[in-house]
Amino acid sequence: MPELPEVEVVRRGLAGHILGAVLERVQVVDGRSVRRHEAGPVDFERLLTGQRIIDVARRGKYLWLLFEGNEEFALVIHLGMSGQVLLKNPELPAEKHLKVLIDLAGATDESGREAPLTLRFVDQRIFGGMFVSPLLPVHNAAGEPMPGASASALGLPLIPQAVAHIARDPLDPHFDFGQFRRTMLGTSTGIKKLLLDQSAISGVGNIYADEALWRARLHYAKPAKSIPASTARELVDAARTVMRDALAQGGTSFDALYVNVNGESGYFDRSLNAYGQAGQPCPRCLETGRTSLMVREPFGGRSSYRCPHCQRKPRGV
Repeated sequence: MPELPEVEVVRRGLAGHILGAVLERVQVVDGRSVRRHEAGPVDFERLLTGQRIIDVARRGKYLWLLFEGNEEFALVIHLGMSGQVLLKNPELPAEKHLKVLIDLAGATDESGREAPLTLRFVDQRIFGGMFVSPLLPVHNAAGEPMPGASASALGLPLIPQAVAHIARDPLDPHFDFGQFRRTMLGTSTGIKKLLLDQSAISGVGNIYADEALWRARLHYAKPAKSIPASTARELVDAARTVMRDALAQGGTSFDALYVNVNGESGYFDRSLNAYGQAGQPCPRCLETGRTSLMVREPFGGRSSYRCPHCQRKPRGV
């Protein structure tokens, strides 16, 4: 599944081309990808046609489009396991797994000139989707909504109701470390499980959790509440650093399912220290002359990768 860096790469790609563009025609090709829009595909098309895009926002792994003069709803996009948001010339043939097709008027090409473009939501496995969600004002750093308040009167940013429960991520300038620390102290769950909890800290998936834990020298099963505050801050800083590094390289692509809006893959997989490195020497140990091989261990139906020397198993685990 695309994680925060991959979704942010898509957001930046969209923002570079579609701000100010109008959704001229909206066509639902496969209704399964708008299943969360309870009023159905026809209503989905009706609501969005004619809307002018003023912003492309993100919280964790969710994207949404905000529209001019519209404080009622946003178009939310979730990539799921294999979702892609592509910007293509309308004359190019439709992709095999095309689900939603949007003709844009007023979008711009790579040179900044106005050009005809189509926004295409493509999803092979159909775990992702697009839907319209009501907007709520955000009134504090934790991202909690204030129901019933006028967003314009309060001068507050807006967030889709469907995304309001998602915590801020490490790259968010309003990320509240104190709140995350309180969450850590209130649970005996293992630290990796907490990192994957999008209501505690968002955008961190399996890949970047393993990378951050390796950088912070923490075992994935170490109880969150037993981790000192200084180490907890190192862990958040590690997650922030690895995500920024991944962003600089276009994200992580292991197959053709994750691509940016131009259909290009990221290459951060070449820089991974932990994830997928079972049997390889730990880079940190290697620098000190020690040969410690990375191991792969089962974790909640998937895998965790760690160095048995740097990230030692806690007693009792």
